[in-house]
Amino acid sequence: MHSSKSLYKEYLEALAIAVIVALILRMFVVQAFRIPTGSMKDTLMVGDFLLVNKFVYGIRTPDRLPGTRVEIPHIRFPAFKQPRRGDIIIFEYPRDKTIDYIKRCIGLPGDTIEIRNNTVYINGRPEGVQELIDTKYDPREEATFAYYRVALENGARYTIRKRADGRTNGRHYGPVIVPPGHYFMMGDNRDNSSDSRYWGFMPQDNILGKALIIYFSFDKYRLNPTWNVFAAIRWNRIFNIIR
Repeated sequence: MHSSKSLYKEYLEALAIAVIVALILRMFVVQAFRIPTGSMKDTLMVGDFLLVNKFVYGIRTPDRLPGTRVEIPHIRFPAFKQPRRGDIIIFEYPRDKTIDYIKRCIGLPGDTIEIRNNTVYINGRPEGVQELIDTKYDPREEATFAYYRVALENGARYTIRKRADGRTNGRHYGPVIVPPGHYFMMGDNRDNSSDSRYWGFMPQDNILGKALIIYFSFDKYRLNPTWNVFAAIRWNRIFNIIR
């Protein structure tokens, strides 16, 4: 029969192993991420909690000491695949690598990107085949938005939105050529997104992973009354695959 002391030791060892495994999984395989802004509406909403695949584009070791801004040498292992147009990617913000961003990949290295009359062109051709599917008013942004389903040649399908009244600062841009080792990123909420149009290209080394699934979603604005937590949960978004 085990003594109480040896039993506690086994529990501590099991707990230590569980913590180490969890840290390894978080560091190299899957990590949780929370959506803080509306730049990816309605694909991703403020209050969505995501799981991120960290190994598909190549596992990367940490580039700074945990909880600090102190940078340390890091390496990236070979990728299973490279980012493609239409992928939703989590990455370190190029102007401040302590901040994580999430956007959709629009342009690959070597692509020529141009925006004319609020339409994105890639290598002289429209971003994809666009179909108007809905028009809705957003009370948070106090504007009406037109929703378009975009179909790419590579099979990717996603939905973007633009202000229906045409009031935007991004009607014209470029042309620019995406340099080697970089990507052009945009938010699905095209008229309210801080993206490559404003801060430049995203270096490949900044990539953290690919958005995988929404495991929880919570709308803080629906906490009325404040104790009615269940009413604020977006049940229809839980376990949605991100596309």
